[in-house]
Amino acid sequence: MTPSGQCTFGGSMACARAVTTLLGQWRDGDAAALDELAPLVYDELRALAKRYMASERVDHTLQATGLVNEAFMRMAGMDVPWSDRAHFYAVAARSMRRILVDYAKARRREKRGADARHSNIEDAIVADTDAGPADLLDIDAALKRLAEIDARKCDVVVLHYFGGMTYDEIAEALDISSATVHRDLRLGKAWLVNELEAA
Repeated sequence: MTPSGQCTFGGSMACARAVTTLLGQWRDGDAAALDELAPLVYDELRALAKRYMASERVDHTLQATGLVNEAFMRMAGMDVPWSDRAHFYAVAARSMRRILVDYAKARRREKRGADARHSNIEDAIVADTDAGPADLLDIDAALKRLAEIDARKCDVVVLHYFGGMTYDEIAEALDISSATVHRDLRLGKAWLVNELEAA
């Protein structure tokens, strides 16, 4: 994807409307809408990918641009009833997390468990534990358990820690209040800390 414009998550109302309109057209089967959408969202997706990659190991084979392209390709193949721009970025954040987890699983298989633990973006979650840096796969397993108990709290944690979204951005994406985001994030983080300590 080659960016020819930009439309950031916190961008103008006109930009938000343009992205939402294109998402609707894409959802309705207009393939050309995807070509118009890509340059509008590229910069924000790349910023999101950089936040993800900032806390991955330095020798990671996947770079931010590659993560954006892979996530965009996966999303292009999804049958998602896109509702708006916030929904799109929320799905993008989850897709990027899934890609990084898949890479971590592949790396663990290659190394057969050796040297598989590394510091990552969840340092903020595990800072309150005595377990040291958490493994991305352990965190992914804990997040899956949290999703079974409380899907919204899991979404809030993923969008904040993995997606780097602010409380207001998460509130918009999930259609909840910022106060609810704050409460869910606090409770979700506490639950994850307990899970990771138990593991």
